Amino acid sequence: MSVTKAEPFLHLAHVNVARGDNVVLHDINLTVHTGEHIAILGPNGCGKSTLIKTITCECYPMISLEDELKTEVSIFGRERWDLTELKKRLGVVSAELPGKPTLETTGRDAVITGFFSSSTLWPNLTVTDAMRARAEEVIDQVDARGFAEKLVGQMSAGQQRRIMIGRALVASAGMLLLDEPSNALDLAAQADLRELMRKLAQQGTGILLITHHIADIPPEIDRVLMMREGRIIADGAKSELLTAERLSELFGTEISLTERGGFYHAW
Repeated sequence: MSVTKAEPFLHLAHVNVARGDNVVLHDINLTVHTGEHIAILGPNGCGKSTLIKTITCECYPMISLEDELKTEVSIFGRERWDLTELKKRLGVVSAELPGKPTLETTGRDAVITGFFSSSTLWPNLTVTDAMRARAEEVIDQVDARGFAEKLVGQMSAGQQRRIMIGRALVASAGMLLLDEPSNALDLAAQADLRELMRKLAQQGTGILLITHHIADIPPEIDRVLMMREGRIIADGAKSELLTAERLSELFGTEISLTERGGFYHAW
């Protein structure tokens, strides 16, 4: 499936973000188009989580008083969003496992909650036939048919992650933000997740992957951003940035790197 990169998904210019009294993002400049496949790498504490919260409008940038450094934030071409509406367009899968309300619902219903940005199907929510039909499509897309009737709380961590990806995709416009998606997964589940990311990317779903695990980056991702101390220090082709030298500099330790089947492995 060919991917059109004409529609802007995200535009950040001169963005600085404070958490409490500390400025944790410094002069962030980033443009991402719908359908792009990008990995954001960096050590713990580099600002990845705050960048995610900025993209999802959970954190807001500081206002610049300098005209030549005007702060700009645009998501899907708009500067302002209702958070519930934005969540329906931008599929987000966090590193955290589902909370209690979601754990007590079935996989199918958990996917449907993506239409409402809710933790469960509360009695006041109206589920249409079109929503149910779309949910069935997504369940097949993420290969969750075999456990769609199972309670989320009874699933393995890998199955839960597939359901959460389905939930993120069901009402979104083709952009998926994955925050450390392999956390809490065993080796088999990590391999399954990587194959799922490959499948989604090949089908045209845009992927913004935030990770510090080099092995999580599928071959379909060709653009890499590197973050350190709240700044984007590199933005370019994967072939140029995923080198032992660049990674050693980024993580502050000597790293060896190898590539096999389009995946990179570091130690």
